[in-house]
Amino acid sequence: MGTTVDRLLPSEEAEELLALTREIATKELAPQVAEAEERAEFPEAAYRLLGRSGLLSLPFPEEYGGGNQPYEVYLQVVEEIATVWPSVGVGTSVHSLTASVVEANGSAEVREAWLPRMLSGEWLGAYGLSEPQAGSDVSGIRTSARRDGDDYVIKGTKQWISNGSCADYYVLFARTSEDPKRGLTAFVVLDGTPGMTFGAPEKKMGLHCDVTTQVLFDDARVPAAQLIGEEGAGMRVALSALDAGRLGIAAVATGIAQGALAHAVAYAREREQFGQKIGEFQGLQFLLADMAADVERSRAAYLHAARLKDAGRPYSRQASIAKLTASDAAMRVTTDAVQVLGGNGFTREYPVERMFRDAKVTQIFEGTNQIQRMVIGRDLLR
Repeated sequence: MGTTVDRLLPSEEAEELLALTREIATKELAPQVAEAEERAEFPEAAYRLLGRSGLLSLPFPEEYGGGNQPYEVYLQVVEEIATVWPSVGVGTSVHSLTASVVEANGSAEVREAWLPRMLSGEWLGAYGLSEPQAGSDVSGIRTSARRDGDDYVIKGTKQWISNGSCADYYVLFARTSEDPKRGLTAFVVLDGTPGMTFGAPEKKMGLHCDVTTQVLFDDARVPAAQLIGEEGAGMRVALSALDAGRLGIAAVATGIAQGALAHAVAYAREREQFGQKIGEFQGLQFLLADMAADVERSRAAYLHAARLKDAGRPYSRQASIAKLTASDAAMRVTTDAVQVLGGNGFTREYPVERMFRDAKVTQIFEGTNQIQRMVIGRDLLR
């Protein structure tokens, strides 16, 4: 679309995976995006295609049907998807987050029972953490889980749940006691569980195909066998998953910015004013250069954090830096892309208008950028 991305990938297999992703994104996904986003329909077929192609299982062990790829490869695949369709990039990141919680914390029985279906594309997941009164403050969760024989009885409301009402399973965090540190417990809850219902989809500024709803539990019974980890370990599970989730959103934000830059460059090559292509004006070249620098800084930030994760080293601060850097950059780049297209950029005839709207929420979910600054500052002073 007007720009090329030079990537340094760790293997020939990784290069083939990224080439496959790019082919699927440009040939299969791109033609659907504008109409699907206009109708705000859930892109189930897109997820099934990605699952059949092995792109929903990349950073997981082969024994469960995973691709055994480094996290840096998986994130570049997410970026490539988000360059074309940010809603699907977000859904892919959320799904991988749910599977990673099960893989890292579930018992051997839980992993063997659930992961193959999660990684094959047969099932799509949702992440049930946020509540009306508990967004960035995980300790504010009030959804309760009461043990009753071989089941837990769940009561409460989750909010801002991506893939809500469309997922096949939900990773749920609920309170099993009032203990501030060991009061939360994580569960896998299957779609269709009696007592689980959904609110109407949120009418959002952007990411219209990322269907987002409340998930309501009214004495829903969940078998104790569907615990993820031990009872009371939910806070640790939730916080450990947040870093990986932030990297997923950093990759999505980088994809949005890359897509907007590509459209802006293509437009600058074709649009004529005052007898020449607008890309020949130095002022516009400087604008495009700053946009490109923002995109590459974002990519470098998330790849650095991913490489630390792949090496088994601490990466929490770097994940927050990547999420902060990439999401702020996505807002700047999409704003400037609209400016490059001028009046056309302000219309829905051109995709940069949609990308501008999609970019905003990357500064908000998986921890607002104000929370990211707190995480970074505290880590520096520790």
